[in-house]
Amino acid sequence: MQVIETLAEGLKREIKVVIPAKDMEQRMNERLADVKDKVRINGFRPGKVPVSHVKKMYGKSIMAELVNEIIRDKPSAILSERGEKSATQPEIVMTEDEQEAEKILSAQADLEFSISYEVIPAIELKPVDGIKVEREVVEIPESEVDEQILKIAENARSFEAKKGKAADGDRVTMDYLGKVDGVAFDGGKDEDAELVIGSNRFIPGFEEQLVGLKAGDEKVITVTFPADYPAANLAGKEATFDITVKEVASPAAIEINDELATKLGVESVEKLKEIVRGQIEGQFGSITRQKVKRQILDQLDSMYQFEAPSKLVDAEFENIWRQINTDLAQSGKTFADEDTTEEEARDEYRKLAERRVRLGLVLSEIGEKGGVDVTEEEMQRALYAQLQQFPGQQKEILEFFRKTPGAAASLRAPIFEEKVIDKLLSEISVTDKTVSKEELMADDSEEAEKPAKKAASKKKAAKAEDAAEGEDAAPKKKAASKKKADEADAE
Repeated sequence: MQVIETLAEGLKREIKVVIPAKDMEQRMNERLADVKDKVRINGFRPGKVPVSHVKKMYGKSIMAELVNEIIRDKPSAILSERGEKSATQPEIVMTEDEQEAEKILSAQADLEFSISYEVIPAIELKPVDGIKVEREVVEIPESEVDEQILKIAENARSFEAKKGKAADGDRVTMDYLGKVDGVAFDGGKDEDAELVIGSNRFIPGFEEQLVGLKAGDEKVITVTFPADYPAANLAGKEATFDITVKEVASPAAIEINDELATKLGVESVEKLKEIVRGQIEGQFGSITRQKVKRQILDQLDSMYQFEAPSKLVDAEFENIWRQINTDLAQSGKTFADEDTTEEEARDEYRKLAERRVRLGLVLSEIGEKGGVDVTEEEMQRALYAQLQQFPGQQKEILEFFRKTPGAAASLRAPIFEEKVIDKLLSEISVTDKTVSKEELMADDSEEAEKPAKKAASKKKAAKAEDAAEGEDAAPKKKAASKKKADEADAE
């Protein structure tokens, strides 16, 4: 077998592999000798079939199997011998000429193919003891815990039907039908919908027009959807809603006690406070970690400057660009609205893709050299978390991960990265700094990730809140869902 390097430019490599026809014929004959004793052919006793006859009947199919095996196995073996790692799956090219292929299968021509790939650049790790990060820590006051518990209590409190007119704070149960230009729109209809006036869970201007209504009243409410409403077909449009009030209920007094805790599935109010404090600490801790991680990545980015494999960068850029355009389309924005142009945005996001790929390779090298590994248990937990996100589709999700190459890697990668960050945190200089909640929440932790003024960044919070409502979202923001979420949080 001949292995000839035909291209070596930067990270790009191309190798020509030639396996002489006589070698292929020898392999085929060895395979035929093994097959001869196993085949059953009419007119011949078992094990007595002449090799020439077996070759005539099965020679080409066996040669095809050999070619497929070589194409499958040889590239990785050759790269291993060369001490190289391919950034992506190597591209294999062999003849498409039918006559030439026929000669190869008949062992009358050499098997030739080329392997094209990009190598992962060699990364010489540098000492990390010079990396310094400042970890922002929030001391959670009791008032913060009390404020969150008050919100939970407000969502969990009961209401009692009343005969009078609806006032601020009352809960209105109603049927409604939304129309734009007199035509009902998808998602604009509901029955027995509950809304607490003043909760700001419907679009602006809707709730105020319910004040003064009582059970049995009918009214047409006119509102204008916000210009940045997630459903593009409704954004900025004037709409009417035919309202039929079924019940008006006044809220019971809020009492934060063991009875409230029991209603939420917790044994006592003290336990409820403990749980809420833990949730707040977890939320703040997540933000703190992201800021610390950003500092580490920024410093690693300045320490390591090298050419990143273009195919990895292309793939990363396409993922980013697809998301950006999806977010712009959903928000009804253009690049001009974000004070940039498509060309400028492409250039900036290309740089971001290069940074991500380069840092990914650095973290991978640090983890590999440092013995970081992802356990089977961690992978199972990650898979379980995926299944939890898609109730009723567990079978399809499992099938996807079983059949899709690289799907398991998508679970492993974020776990591996976080474990590498943990390793770095144990080796670098970390200084804690006590800050206020407002300072911690300041949205500057991802500035390096926002080179252009993209709509995606500005709309993440709104999208997360309205995600369940889809393209043709109704005007409400699902008060019931929010209540359930708060109660689930408390548990």
